[in-house]
Amino acid sequence: MTSKTRPAVLLDERLLRLFDALYATRSVSRAASMLEQAQPTVSIWLGRLREELNDQLFVRTPAGMLPTPRADELIGTVRSAIELLQRITRGTPAYDPTKDNRHFRICMTDASHITLLPQLLKQLREGAPSARLEALPISPATGFMLQSGEADLALGRIQTLESGFYQQTLYPQDWVCLVGPKDRRSNRKFTVADYKKAAHVSIVGGTGSDLLAAALARLGLERRVVLELPGFLGLSAVIAGTDLVATLPRHTSETLAKANRLHVLPCPFEIPSFLVKQHWHARYHHDPANRWLRSVCAKLFQKRSRVGSTTS
Repeated sequence: MTSKTRPAVLLDERLLRLFDALYATRSVSRAASMLEQAQPTVSIWLGRLREELNDQLFVRTPAGMLPTPRADELIGTVRSAIELLQRITRGTPAYDPTKDNRHFRICMTDASHITLLPQLLKQLREGAPSARLEALPISPATGFMLQSGEADLALGRIQTLESGFYQQTLYPQDWVCLVGPKDRRSNRKFTVADYKKAAHVSIVGGTGSDLLAAALARLGLERRVVLELPGFLGLSAVIAGTDLVATLPRHTSETLAKANRLHVLPCPFEIPSFLVKQHWHARYHHDPANRWLRSVCAKLFQKRSRVGSTTS
């Protein structure tokens, strides 16, 4: 006749702590005091512990509750198990960016290379001097890269990230027109008629380009585009040396204007504004390094000013 193997059990953490306390104190009453429990409760726990381990474990004697050979055998394992549980529940240690050589990867548009990247890099070099920063393009793969950890954050107007992602608004963007330093239109009101007559440079696929296209279509405005660029590289030189007009989000225009002595004009018609946000995946919501990077971006770029202000 074969005997049945007793099924393995997982001991409650309270029972492990009781085992340790009884072994250390040799007393039910002192163990109860150590665990801040009533003595009857501890007696019930001890009964469960004996049943689960199929041994008396501690036997009452004139010298106190002395451990059985089985208890002597198990005490090392019990204390190791308690230590492991403490490590799990102890919480995440504080993140110290000054000692981390993390390789941060942020998906961003080329406009963000102009407006956000210089400040972000400066802050990272000061706050995390051993870290490395890599700027990646926004693409259809951005969501997967955030989910897999190939990218830490994505900055910009990204409408394809839905469930499983967090987002935080950094600042609003409205629209303006960028012209050269000697453009006469900067000395008077820039009208819709002026806009129709002007020659334009278009940034193909730029941030919010769909909003601009929809606004033009709604008003029946057709721009005379004489130059199309895939990005912002070379735009300042083109604007500075010609009479072309670029219709751009304000933050990009003002950054280019300040660096190249260009002029920013109010857009003569309404284009829907949008929000620049930082995005991250739920898998890394509590990751200490990711949280620190997000806090840096929020501190640098989060704006509470109204759309259209000079600080947006």
